[in-house]
Amino acid sequence: MIERYSRPAMAGIWSEQNKFQKWLDVEVAACEAQARIGRIPKAAAAKIRRKAGFDLKRIAELEKVTDHDLIAFVTCMAERVGPEGRYIHLGMTSTDVVDTAQALQLRDSADLLLEDLAALRKVLARRAREHKRTPQIGRTHGIQAEPLTFGLKLALWVAELDRTVARLKAARAAVAVGMVSGAVGTYSNIDPRVEGIACRLLGLEPDPATNQTQSRDRHAEFMATLATAGGSLEKWATEIRNLQRTEILEVEQYFAPGQKGSSAMPHKRNPMLAERVAGLARVLRGNALAAWENMALWHERDITHSSVERVIFADSCILLDYMLAKFTDLMDRLVVYPAAMRRNLELTGGLVFSQRVLLALTEAGMRREDAYRVVQENAMASWDARLKGEDGPDFRQRLKSDPRTRGLKPGAIDAAFDLGAYLRHVDLIFKRLKL
Repeated sequence: MIERYSRPAMAGIWSEQNKFQKWLDVEVAACEAQARIGRIPKAAAAKIRRKAGFDLKRIAELEKVTDHDLIAFVTCMAERVGPEGRYIHLGMTSTDVVDTAQALQLRDSADLLLEDLAALRKVLARRAREHKRTPQIGRTHGIQAEPLTFGLKLALWVAELDRTVARLKAARAAVAVGMVSGAVGTYSNIDPRVEGIACRLLGLEPDPATNQTQSRDRHAEFMATLATAGGSLEKWATEIRNLQRTEILEVEQYFAPGQKGSSAMPHKRNPMLAERVAGLARVLRGNALAAWENMALWHERDITHSSVERVIFADSCILLDYMLAKFTDLMDRLVVYPAAMRRNLELTGGLVFSQRVLLALTEAGMRREDAYRVVQENAMASWDARLKGEDGPDFRQRLKSDPRTRGLKPGAIDAAFDLGAYLRHVDLIFKRLKL
């Protein structure tokens, strides 16, 4: 478990104490179900429910002898109960307990992560509305393209986040299933009704078909969903990092008084939190790969998946919980520089309006190939002169003086350079996203 990144609620779900508590919950639910169908005395189930417990030290002592943690746990539990302890684990196999208890942990983790996602959406939505009409240059291939708004960039993130929520809800349903079906899933020594009753008591759906384990495609789906969520966070964190580059500097991670950016260079304010989030996404992807590897087990069961899952489930749930919390804080306090956005938008001297000039010429009757040539020639001449530091007409002036544009109506070129034209559908997009 990655303790460094643990927050109390998520760490609690994956603690040893809670793992054994979930095992106990499953065993008690199974006993209650056995009593309801008349397999064991109701008084015995009541006593088990009342007296069942465990001690971590005692389990460790027993495991030194048994070399089997579930058997050590059941023995410890039975010691607490007394003679009625003989009814514990009746007709069950280890993975009936382990997989079902693990389903409870994964379900509870998903619930916390959904809360995290809701908190992040709230912040992203607020910042998107705040900068709904803050002009910013869009970039494709890292090169200036056409204007948009910073709010639209964040609105896109909200849309992606909503898909993450939908995927996580589906993944939660996939893993929130229990099994009490016996050695190879045939219910040979336990009544199938026990599974249904026990799962209902635990708040899980019964797995419709298992062998000695639940099929690991469920868990692979869950882990892939966490990795995809991490991929989105990495994408957004990378954008923040790029926008904070000194040459762009349109946004900046909040830098607190007294904070230090570099041990050697006192002037540095680095996007370290965004870098941390981006880096940890790689761990989530690696763990997802391990979950896919776990899908292929020998025959009805082996335990190659077990050792892997003792690491990857806790680590990925804890990491994503941490990453969401940190990125939410980053976006909540993100410093935005609208003036820098405007300065960068104007950096090319109007070249970013080239498509609207192209369209104006074609709408005026010029062949598209000819219109493209006119606009490109003037754009390249303007840009090359600007890069060389030469004085002279800018892009708009060059277009106006080019005899090939005389077919345009008066004011058509100026209209093509109207920034407002790029913002006229902002409200529509925000409405679609309910922002």
